[in-house]
Amino acid sequence: MKRVFHFRASSSRLGPLEQRLLEALWEHGHGTVRDLLNREGACRDLAYTTVMTTLDRLFKKNLLSREVEGRAFRYAPRFTREELHREIAGEAVRQLLEASPASSLPLSYLVEVLTERDAHLLDKLGEAVEAKRRQLRSADIRKAEACNDSNSNDSKTQDSSKAQEKA
Repeated sequence: MKRVFHFRASSSRLGPLEQRLLEALWEHGHGTVRDLLNREGACRDLAYTTVMTTLDRLFKKNLLSREVEGRAFRYAPRFTREELHREIAGEAVRQLLEASPASSLPLSYLVEVLTERDAHLLDKLGEAVEAKRRQLRSADIRKAEACNDSNSNDSKTQDSSKAQEKA
């Protein structure tokens, strides 16, 4: 799976204030510190410097982009909520798999946690595994067909070359 994010491990754990500001930016698309402070409910109870520092930390974690606007920065989320949640979950699974030399042990923990949370998630996991297997099989079949086509074309080219040499 291709990694979408290249951010520090510390960013996989966002503090409540970071989450709150990220949510506000997802809701509105972008904003300056002043914009966030002036919006209803978003950050009215926070100091300007607190919001500015927190947005800067999110920028340094590669979660926000920013552009200069006058004497301030306009921040925007670099990723959607779903992309961020997917990466955080993926990082947690990677850490789980790296935690044990026996790869089946972390997988059994995953199954246990899914079962504790919601037994239907186990069915969804099975469906996801089967869908991925079908996708991989299709890719393997396409590669084999492409290889066969390439070999077939090579032999035709060789036959054509031999025929031209005889003529």
